[in-house]
Amino acid sequence: MSDEKKKKPRGFAGIVAKLVEPLNENEKFKEKFKDTEVKVLLNAKDGKYAALLVIDNGKILVEGLKNNPKKNLKKKVVGWDGLLQTKTATFLEILENDDISIGKVIGKILTGRIKIRGIKNVLILLKLFSL
Repeated sequence: MSDEKKKKPRGFAGIVAKLVEPLNENEKFKEKFKDTEVKVLLNAKDGKYAALLVIDNGKILVEGLKNNPKKNLKKKVVGWDGLLQTKTATFLEILENDDISIGKVIGKILTGRIKIRGIKNVLILLKLFSL
């Protein structure tokens, strides 16, 4: 067995991986994101793991990161370009709806249920889930 075998993302990161990794087979995704390099951190504050979405020239990868201690998720440590942070229930509420809209997300931001850093890069998620 090789030591280079990838570990499967656990917890919340595993759920996100099951949602987005099939996009690697989608030709529309490959074409739309062929020149995009971005890292977006999705942190479920009440979970044990955060998900780092890495979009690299038409390929998407999800890495699971322990979110305790909080310094594990700092921009200097992980190198993310965008951050979306909320409770797991709110993430699932957003993801289970087929019609994710900017209006719904902005409403949750204004009520303090969602924290966003690097909004330009986080908005890539809307394009991602519209495929």
